[in-house]
Amino acid sequence: MKQFRARLRWPHTTSIWSKITGMVSRGKSRDRIEPSFDDEREDEDLRLDADDRVIGSRGARSGSKKAATPAKRGKSSGQRNRKAKSSRGGFGLGRLIYWGFVLSIWCGIGLVGLVAYYGSQMPSASSWSIPERPPNMKIVSVEGTVIANRGATGGEALPLEEMSPFIPQAVMAIEDRRFYSHFGVDPLGLARAIITNVTSGRAVQGGSTLTQQLAKNLFLSPERTVERKVQEVLLAFWLEQKYTKDQIMAMYLNRVFFGSNAYGVEAAARRYFNKSARDVNLGEAALLAGLLKAPSRLSPARDPEAAEARAQVVLQAMLEEGYITADEIKTAMSQPPTKAKRYWSGAGQYVADLVRDEVTMLIGTVTEDILVETTIDMTLEKKAEAALTESLANEGAKVNASQAALVSIDGTGAIRALVGGRDYAESQFNRAVKAKRQPGSAFKPFVYAAAVENGLRPTSVRNDAPIRIGSWTPENYDQKYRGPVTATQALAESLNTIAAQLVMEVGPDQVIKVAHRMGIESELQNNASIALGTSEVSLLELTAAYAPFMNGGYKATPHIVRRISKADGTLLYENNYLEPPKVLNDGVVAAMNSMMRSVIDRGTGKNASLSGWEAAGKTGTTQSFRDALFVGYTSNLTTGIWFGNDDGQSMKKVTGGGLPAKAWHDFMTAAHQGLAAAPLPGGDFFEPPPAEDPMTIGTIISDVFQGGGEERYSGEPVYPDQYPAEPPLPDDYVTSGGPVPPAEVGGAQETRRTTLLDLILGQ
Repeated sequence: MKQFRARLRWPHTTSIWSKITGMVSRGKSRDRIEPSFDDEREDEDLRLDADDRVIGSRGARSGSKKAATPAKRGKSSGQRNRKAKSSRGGFGLGRLIYWGFVLSIWCGIGLVGLVAYYGSQMPSASSWSIPERPPNMKIVSVEGTVIANRGATGGEALPLEEMSPFIPQAVMAIEDRRFYSHFGVDPLGLARAIITNVTSGRAVQGGSTLTQQLAKNLFLSPERTVERKVQEVLLAFWLEQKYTKDQIMAMYLNRVFFGSNAYGVEAAARRYFNKSARDVNLGEAALLAGLLKAPSRLSPARDPEAAEARAQVVLQAMLEEGYITADEIKTAMSQPPTKAKRYWSGAGQYVADLVRDEVTMLIGTVTEDILVETTIDMTLEKKAEAALTESLANEGAKVNASQAALVSIDGTGAIRALVGGRDYAESQFNRAVKAKRQPGSAFKPFVYAAAVENGLRPTSVRNDAPIRIGSWTPENYDQKYRGPVTATQALAESLNTIAAQLVMEVGPDQVIKVAHRMGIESELQNNASIALGTSEVSLLELTAAYAPFMNGGYKATPHIVRRISKADGTLLYENNYLEPPKVLNDGVVAAMNSMMRSVIDRGTGKNASLSGWEAAGKTGTTQSFRDALFVGYTSNLTTGIWFGNDDGQSMKKVTGGGLPAKAWHDFMTAAHQGLAAAPLPGGDFFEPPPAEDPMTIGTIISDVFQGGGEERYSGEPVYPDQYPAEPPLPDDYVTSGGPVPPAEVGGAQETRRTTLLDLILGQ
């Protein structure tokens, strides 16, 4: 065992000893060599020469060889060092290339794995489909002029070939110059964007193609994550494989956001330029393309100067790409900055809201783009808006009137013009349709129509004197009384006492029946004060209920939609108001027109008089001058106008014969320019000679002594061929108290006996 261990240790011991003895012998046989700092050795490493190495167990042999001279040793050492340096340098470059190649392979593998992982999280490509674009409702006038669009996008989708050619060119020049050559992802564009962003130190350029942007808008959320970017690329590949470049461009331009709630070029063109994308010029196309970088910030509605500056950049890019010439760019750049019109401005927006509501009722939920043809005449619409705007601007502040509304319809009930308020941009509430207010004396024509059906004639005489109905004592506007007056005079001067008497003669329920038959749809209070228009109605229904007077007695159901069709022309709805019901006898129409013409000719509505046209109508003023109305008509149009305040504040003594009648005159004068005048129905109305009046003072006194028995209210309408004739009242009929109707009026009508005590006590 000891010998085995000795053999294991001996070579080691011998080697060490040989090295020590060799070093000693060399040291004795040589002179001492001082350190050298020659250039050749400046960079040498400290190392052993071959003679210094111990070979095997015979290290003493190295000492027997002749040592090299210092110079020779230094030379050979320097050469070896230079060779080593050269060898190390070449080896480092090769390793760099090698490891770069290896790294790129691993990066590619990692990228493929990443794409595969996130791709596996997506549904199968066979189930992918383009989401339906939110439906748009394009609303046009009778002339085909676009009034407005309603829907989430704000405009219809246009085929690429219908758009101005400047639009796709401008978008490609600034967003994706190689759109028609790449496969959904543009490596060159991406590399350029990376270099630009790195050199600038911030993100100034994007590398996404139009196809990628479309994929993001169609399918993905706006969050910036690796997963979303990978999915965007995969979807871009799918879009490029499934659709043509033109189809992708059209989908992009019809869906991309342009700011100010405008999605798609058609909505943006109408929003900013009030024109179709079909008609956009070069400068406007450049402005639209420039918005894509930052739609909200660059919107010309917010910052016209910034939008114009960005448009100049787009024009320069188009020039570089060869889409336009230098002369064209000079012309476009010389144009002043585009000023966006006010958001959703114009009275036509009230029309669009009404149309949207009516379409939903007619065909239900809209699921695709539709075209709605309306009854609106844009010429009349603009004149109506101008008439109200001018009236409020000139006199509104002086008389404390801040709002106005107008409705104009033809004999069929078709709405030709509608203004729901002073400024849609400030208030979208439609005062012509949704607001219900007391009509005041503008309700009296229904009272008189019911009385005419019950036997009243235009020449019938009633006594204008103080009257009391229960605890109610209606008074005239001027608090004066005129004694015996004809029905025509009473209506022309809007005498409240006569209207109250007529309500008591026919009964409030009969007045309500006539009003509903003619077009009033709101609930009406069954009481005597209905004579003065105390039940609330909308301006639209009130105006429509006047139309039977102008069209010969036919009901005019108000409507604004003529036809609804799909984008491909498929008809979805068409109205049919060709056979309206007859609601007034011809004789009643003639009598009413005769009386209501006097309102304009010599009554409270003189400010509404039209030159060359027969016109009739009625003024209306509510308590404390809160509301003022005028509703009138010719054989062509029936128009109602309201002035007032939304909060119910009183105006400064504005009556229906004042500001409303003047505005009515202005609008109707403009609306009838160039039209041949036509008379109202019943213009040849002939009043037969009067006969005995059953309501003379003699019959009243006879009734007193006989205990009454006369039924004051007729149950059914009485038409002209059944009219009882009325003689003039005797002079002694004028009394201080005047006629005294029943004290309680409200529910079902009943027979009322007049006694002598009633006359004595004035009850």
